[in-house]
Amino acid sequence: MSNPEDYTVGWISAVTTEYVAAQQLLDEKHEDPPRLSARTKNNYTVGKIGRHNVVITNLPVGAYGTTSAALVAEEMMQSFPNIRIVLMVGIGGGVPSSRHDIRLGDITVSVPGNGKGGVIQYDFGKTIQDQEFKPTGFLSQPPTLLLTALGGLQAKHEAEGHTLDQMINTVLEKNPRLRVKYGRPDQATDRLYQSHVVHPANGDLSCDSNCGDDLELLVSRRPRTDMEEDPAIHYGLIASANQLMKDALARDKFAAQMDVLCFEMEAAGLMNNFPCLVIRGICDYADSHKNKVWQGYAAMTAAAYAKDLLNQIAPWQVEQEAKIVNVFNEGSHNTRIEFNGENRGFQVGMNNGSIQHHQRLGSYT
Repeated sequence: MSNPEDYTVGWISAVTTEYVAAQQLLDEKHEDPPRLSARTKNNYTVGKIGRHNVVITNLPVGAYGTTSAALVAEEMMQSFPNIRIVLMVGIGGGVPSSRHDIRLGDITVSVPGNGKGGVIQYDFGKTIQDQEFKPTGFLSQPPTLLLTALGGLQAKHEAEGHTLDQMINTVLEKNPRLRVKYGRPDQATDRLYQSHVVHPANGDLSCDSNCGDDLELLVSRRPRTDMEEDPAIHYGLIASANQLMKDALARDKFAAQMDVLCFEMEAAGLMNNFPCLVIRGICDYADSHKNKVWQGYAAMTAAAYAKDLLNQIAPWQVEQEAKIVNVFNEGSHNTRIEFNGENRGFQVGMNNGSIQHHQRLGSYT
């Protein structure tokens, strides 16, 4: 049996497709840990990536959003008390723009910039008439250890290129049954529709049939050359909320106002309480044409990047980080999101090692 105290890296997936991809990128799979506690509800896979002992879990089926992610992470830290860093790895909706040539299968990674910590909770803020949406809280940035490793990996990729597709092909050769869902789809299925083109709300047919491939409906993009990375890796701001983004016009508005790269639904629940980096493979364009064709491959590219990142970090560096569980056990405190210096909103509190969620209603600025 595996010893829960041997594991120092936590890896959280939201959906089954992401969990499968994460498991396939393990270099070595360990025996299941013993029963951790009577309260444990998470499902865990334990193993090794490089020299790191890693524990992987996912959210319960049908449970999405920031609160679910926080509760799953809390239980993981209690069950594996030596975890020092966390990766949130999975899929998300890309935000292509004139500044970022984001395509399906690409990877986005949360890094600080423009006064933001790397993740922004875009459903928590204020909108004032004739003004831009203003987020009114600050989410913590990833730990320095992960940002330093990320910088080293970014430099390595720029000088030598990455080998993410080779890593994925190795997985698929070992497990051919995954090839249909997790292999790279035909490039012709990567269609970016003009923002005003909306998929029929009650349309049961695919975009092939409902929306077609009329060039006038599509955004014109040149093919990537052999000298360009494909999939590409983008570093910047990731937008997180408890709602699914399927609106191209809203997507473009956030892109213009805050320069976001990706939309997803879990990261905001982790950033202030867990030393966490968010890695997302792009499976759609956060518009009404959302479908599952690219989800498996996007989950694989994100997992492959996460593995590449961990191989940049020495185990002794991880051991120098504080145990996350100690943050819970040191006592009661709250992480508050403030409006102009006054707390009037959602709080994530830790009371005797347990996350408490509070919503104050009726106060707006």
